[in-house]
Amino acid sequence: MPTDEVRYTADHEWVRVMDSGQEAVLRIGITDFAQEALGDIVFVTLPPVGTELTAGQSLGEVESTKSVSEIYAPVAGRVTARNDQLDGSPELVNADPLGAGWMIELAPAEGAEHAFGEAALLDADAYAALVQQGS
Repeated sequence: MPTDEVRYTADHEWVRVMDSGQEAVLRIGITDFAQEALGDIVFVTLPPVGTELTAGQSLGEVESTKSVSEIYAPVAGRVTARNDQLDGSPELVNADPLGAGWMIELAPAEGAEHAFGEAALLDADAYAALVQQGS
Protein backbone atom coordinates (compact mmCIF):
# COMPACT_ATOMS: atom_id res chain seq x y z
CA MET A 1 0.00 0.00 0.00
CA PRO A 2 1.56 3.35 -1.01
CA THR A 3 2.33 5.77 1.81
CA ASP A 4 2.54 9.57 1.94
CA GLU A 5 5.99 9.35 3.61
CA VAL A 6 7.65 8.67 0.26
CA ARG A 7 7.41 9.56 -3.41
CA TYR A 8 7.39 7.04 -6.25
CA THR A 9 8.58 6.64 -9.82
CA ALA A 10 6.67 5.07 -12.69
CA ASP A 11 9.43 2.41 -12.67
CA HIS A 12 8.39 1.36 -9.12
CA GLU A 13 11.20 2.88 -7.09
CA TRP A 14 10.46 4.85 -3.93
CA VAL A 15 12.28 7.91 -2.56
CA ARG A 16 12.26 9.14 1.05
CA VAL A 17 13.94 12.30 2.36
CA MET A 18 16.15 11.37 5.32
CA ASP A 19 17.08 13.81 8.09
CA SER A 20 20.87 13.82 7.93
CA GLY A 21 21.57 17.17 9.52
CA GLN A 22 23.68 19.12 7.02
CA GLU A 23 22.62 18.03 3.54
CA ALA A 24 19.51 16.49 2.05
CA VAL A 25 19.83 12.73 1.62
CA LEU A 26 17.37 10.61 -0.31
CA ARG A 27 16.88 6.94 0.58
CA ILE A 28 15.85 4.82 -2.42
CA GLY A 29 14.42 1.34 -2.82
CA ILE A 30 11.86 -0.61 -4.81
CA THR A 31 8.17 -0.62 -4.00
CA ASP A 32 6.12 -3.40 -2.47
CA PHE A 33 4.40 -3.77 -5.85
CA ALA A 34 7.79 -4.28 -7.56
CA GLN A 35 9.10 -6.85 -5.08
CA GLU A 36 5.83 -8.75 -5.25
CA ALA A 37 5.95 -8.83 -9.05
CA LEU A 38 9.57 -10.03 -8.98
CA GLY A 39 8.98 -12.86 -6.52
CA ASP A 40 11.70 -14.20 -4.23
CA ILE A 41 14.72 -11.90 -4.49
CA VAL A 42 17.99 -13.84 -4.45
CA PHE A 43 20.62 -11.19 -5.32
CA VAL A 44 20.97 -7.40 -5.31
CA THR A 45 23.73 -5.43 -7.05
CA LEU A 46 24.32 -1.87 -5.83
CA PRO A 47 26.85 0.84 -6.74
CA PRO A 48 29.74 1.72 -4.43
CA VAL A 49 29.59 4.78 -2.19
CA GLY A 50 30.80 7.84 -4.10
CA THR A 51 29.27 6.82 -7.44
CA GLU A 52 27.78 9.78 -9.33
CA LEU A 53 24.43 8.97 -10.93
CA THR A 54 22.29 10.84 -13.41
CA ALA A 55 18.50 10.76 -13.22
CA GLY A 56 17.23 7.67 -15.02
CA GLN A 57 20.60 5.89 -14.92
CA SER A 58 20.71 2.29 -13.72
CA LEU A 59 21.97 2.14 -10.15
CA GLY A 60 21.88 -1.63 -9.82
CA GLU A 61 19.96 -4.82 -10.38
CA VAL A 62 17.60 -7.02 -8.45
CA GLU A 63 17.68 -10.70 -9.33
CA SER A 64 14.75 -12.89 -8.40
CA THR A 65 13.73 -16.46 -9.07
CA LYS A 66 11.71 -15.06 -12.02
CA SER A 67 13.96 -12.43 -13.65
CA VAL A 68 16.59 -9.72 -13.35
CA SER A 69 15.38 -6.11 -13.16
CA GLU A 70 17.24 -2.81 -13.31
CA ILE A 71 16.83 -0.20 -10.58
CA TYR A 72 16.95 3.42 -11.76
CA ALA A 73 18.08 6.61 -10.05
CA PRO A 74 15.02 8.85 -9.69
CA VAL A 75 17.22 11.98 -9.39
CA ALA A 76 20.84 12.86 -10.10
CA GLY A 77 23.32 12.71 -7.23
CA ARG A 78 26.16 10.96 -5.41
CA VAL A 79 25.74 7.66 -3.55
CA THR A 80 26.45 8.32 0.14
CA ALA A 81 25.44 4.92 1.52
CA ARG A 82 24.42 1.49 0.31
CA ASN A 83 22.53 -1.19 2.21
CA ASP A 84 25.30 -3.75 2.64
CA GLN A 85 22.88 -6.03 4.51
CA LEU A 86 21.39 -6.92 1.12
CA ASP A 87 24.68 -8.61 0.14
CA GLY A 88 23.98 -11.45 2.56
CA SER A 89 20.23 -11.05 2.98
CA PRO A 90 18.60 -9.97 -0.29
CA GLU A 91 15.29 -11.33 1.00
CA LEU A 92 15.02 -8.16 3.14
CA VAL A 93 13.65 -6.49 -0.01
CA ASN A 94 10.75 -8.97 0.00
CA ALA A 95 10.22 -8.82 3.75
CA ASP A 96 10.38 -5.02 4.20
CA PRO A 97 10.80 -3.11 0.90
CA LEU A 98 10.08 0.32 2.45
CA GLY A 99 12.22 -0.32 5.53
CA ALA A 100 15.11 -2.76 5.99
CA GLY A 101 15.07 -3.51 2.25
CA TRP A 102 16.19 0.00 1.19
CA MET A 103 18.92 0.08 -1.48
CA ILE A 104 20.99 3.30 -1.46
CA GLU A 105 21.14 6.80 -0.05
CA LEU A 106 21.84 9.62 -2.48
CA ALA A 107 22.97 13.21 -1.95
CA PRO A 108 21.04 14.97 -4.73
CA ALA A 109 22.96 17.02 -7.27
CA GLU A 110 22.38 20.76 -7.03
CA GLY A 111 18.78 21.47 -8.01
CA ALA A 112 17.84 17.76 -8.11
CA GLU A 113 16.30 17.79 -4.62
CA HIS A 114 13.45 19.90 -6.03
CA ALA A 115 12.36 16.92 -8.15
CA PHE A 116 11.15 15.25 -4.95
CA GLY A 117 8.03 17.39 -4.91
CA GLU A 118 7.59 17.78 -8.64
CA ALA A 119 5.65 15.78 -11.21
CA ALA A 120 8.67 13.55 -11.92
CA LEU A 121 7.93 11.76 -8.65
CA LEU A 122 4.44 10.53 -7.82
CA ASP A 123 2.62 10.95 -4.53
CA ALA A 124 0.88 7.97 -2.91
CA ASP A 125 -2.44 8.53 -4.68
CA ALA A 126 -0.86 8.89 -8.12
CA TYR A 127 1.27 5.78 -7.57
CA ALA A 128 -1.73 3.76 -6.38
CA ALA A 129 -3.60 4.80 -9.54
CA LEU A 130 -0.61 3.75 -11.66
CA VAL A 131 -0.46 0.33 -10.02
CA GLN A 132 -4.22 -0.17 -10.45
CA GLN A 133 -3.79 0.52 -14.17
CA GLY A 134 -1.49 -2.49 -14.30
CA SER A 135 1.86 -0.78 -14.92
